[in-house]
Amino acid sequence: MSVKTKEALRLRRRRRVRAKVRGTAERPRISVFRSNRGIAAQLIDDEAGRTLAAVNWIEEPLRELRGSEQAKRAGELLAERAKAAGVQTAVFDRGGYQYHGRVQALADGAREGGLSF
Repeated sequence: MSVKTKEALRLRRRRRVRAKVRGTAERPRISVFRSNRGIAAQLIDDEAGRTLAAVNWIEEPLRELRGSEQAKRAGELLAERAKAAGVQTAVFDRGGYQYHGRVQALADGAREGGLSF
C-alpha cells in the first residue's frame, strides 16, 4: 500500500471537482490556489483556454494583509477586475481545498465585490 501525501490527495479532489466545473466566456471559472503564505485566484475561460483576470497575494495592496483579510480583499480585487473585463457571473472552483477559512473568505469578498455565483 502506498502512502498518499497531502498534495496528492488534494490533486485527486481537484480533479474530481474539475470534472464537474467548466468555465465559459459568459460565466468563467474562479480557480483558487492557497498556500501557507498567501492566496491567488484566476478567472478562466476554459473554452478559449485563457485567463480573463487574476489576483495574487504578492501584489501591493495584499502583501501587508494576512489570512482571511488578505483573502477577502483578493476576492474584492478579483471582482473589480472581472467587472472591467465584462464578467458578471462565474462558477467557483475551490481547487480541492475545503470551502472554509481563506477559500470561503475569497468567495465572500468576490460576492461583495459584485460577482455572482
